[in-house]
Amino acid sequence: MKTKIILLSALALVSLAFNRQGQRTITGIVTLADDGTAIPGVQVQLKGTRTITVTNHSGWYSISIPDAGGVLVFSYTGLKTREIKTGTGNRIDVAMERHVVARQDTERQKITTRPRGAANTEFMMSEPALSFADYEYETQWNTEEYDGITENIFHDALRNPLSTFSIDVDAASYSNVRRFLNYGQLPPKDAVRIEELVNYFVYQYPQPADGHPFSITTEVSEAPWNPKHKLVHIGLQGVKLPTENLPPSNLVFLIDVSGSMNEPNKLPLVKASLHLLINELRPHDRVAMVVYAGAAGLVLEPTPGNEKEKIRKALDQLEAGGSTAGGQGLRLAYATAKRYFNPNGNNRVILATDGDFNVGESSNAAMERLIENERQSGVFLTVLGFGMGNYKDSKMEILANKGNGNYAYIDNISEARKVLVNEFGGTLFTIAKDVKLQVEFNPAKVAAYRLIGYENRLLKNEDFNNDRKDAGDLGSGHTVTALYEIIPAGTDSEFFQPVDELKYQNIKVNPRTTQSNELMTVKFRYKKPNEETSRLLVHTLTDREIPLHKTSDNFRWAAAVAAFGMLLRESEYIGRFTFQDVVALAEGARGTDEEGYRSEFIKMTRTLSGLSVRK
Repeated sequence: MKTKIILLSALALVSLAFNRQGQRTITGIVTLADDGTAIPGVQVQLKGTRTITVTNHSGWYSISIPDAGGVLVFSYTGLKTREIKTGTGNRIDVAMERHVVARQDTERQKITTRPRGAANTEFMMSEPALSFADYEYETQWNTEEYDGITENIFHDALRNPLSTFSIDVDAASYSNVRRFLNYGQLPPKDAVRIEELVNYFVYQYPQPADGHPFSITTEVSEAPWNPKHKLVHIGLQGVKLPTENLPPSNLVFLIDVSGSMNEPNKLPLVKASLHLLINELRPHDRVAMVVYAGAAGLVLEPTPGNEKEKIRKALDQLEAGGSTAGGQGLRLAYATAKRYFNPNGNNRVILATDGDFNVGESSNAAMERLIENERQSGVFLTVLGFGMGNYKDSKMEILANKGNGNYAYIDNISEARKVLVNEFGGTLFTIAKDVKLQVEFNPAKVAAYRLIGYENRLLKNEDFNNDRKDAGDLGSGHTVTALYEIIPAGTDSEFFQPVDELKYQNIKVNPRTTQSNELMTVKFRYKKPNEETSRLLVHTLTDREIPLHKTSDNFRWAAAVAAFGMLLRESEYIGRFTFQDVVALAEGARGTDEEGYRSEFIKMTRTLSGLSVRK
């Protein structure tokens, strides 16, 4: 008996040793081939498996593979995908090349290019080609859609003292702009929503401590692009709820499987992204899955979050083909969410699509009416956008705005990890809805003001106190940042000319305000997620300007990103500020940058600083 026990123990040790030897770790650094700079966010996947990692802000990666080896696939938007056999070593450094680009003949044209005999790789064309000898070309049409944006102007603080808008925590514009730049092309001006660029980044605001779901931070200094003007920074910090304290989720994945999704950066990336979210599910969460092409169907009944393999299997079996009945899919997804509605939980539809609806409701107005009707159920909507060439940004933004939800553009697996893992609580769990801001400026201190960005979030002044008026929502741990550029009273500016005195009215500054040091009063309205009556907060900002170099990292970083957006939009207000100036301002405000998002921005801006932009 003793001998038998010893033998079994020995076998167990051999088995354990064998298992330990069955895996090994490959590490390395991924860089650009042309200049050797590190590339954060590169997807590294063991080919034929779900084993995926991404490079950190230093371009470093680490991935476990079978001891027998395999093939690692390195991919990143705008760079040529590389496949490398692992061999017997444990270190693989990779240099990635940019795609060859050609001139874009018309504003709406794109070219699909591939090395002869290779799979399709799709990208937008902008600069003269370096070499065409080894490439085949197929001309198609770019049908991407963006709502027009007219930049906010300066308003007279005496005659128009109120500025009212809805908050916005969407960040789709930033990752979409990054996609264009990674492909060597400037984005369309209307694709650049400055508030979404600014709000892509996390800011270090204090956690709320007064019973409200968010804190308020304000700061004022000179405007970096126009020292005669002032810049006001307003920051909101949503309370961060620990994952274990988040309510149970009743989720419905609504996945576009139409023919337009049959591209590598669409349905395959959707699957990889949702696999990351599946990993975050808890046993008391439930997930259903609805798909739509020519028609809509329920492919997975609500399933507990601990039955991950069942959920993954349903996801992995999806294939693309057919037309796009988006409206029908939305109706079925909402009906499924309502059928299993959890009054004490987070009820949400997560839509993954390129937005190219062509069956049933397809216009923006029709989709808006559909979503407005459905949102009354208490089911929120998260929109995840994918793809390029036929991407419908305008439709995606409307769906999210009207559906009491948020909107993200997923251009690579690193962005999916940011949205669905790193910002899991903020993306899926609302802590305050219909959040509105109204600012009243003191005309004794302010001659004129303009809100930077938020052009499609502006509200009428009377909407502020109207609880029936929809507005933006704030998620757990999310930050919201808004910037105002101010022309101080008594300052000459080319951007503001006072009008003549009125004949029939006498508009004067209240004498008491001249004795006040108040610059402005900020009012906030919000509702708790399960309430329909708003609550009011009031915050006063005094005119205590500090030098720009002594402002917080939050202030200088937000200003740098806003200037970046103004340059891309060719704003008349940016003056002689350049991309080099953006880099200099951002470099000193990088902070800890644990995920490398700020380093990526600086690197992207530095690249632009060496290029000629629109003329």
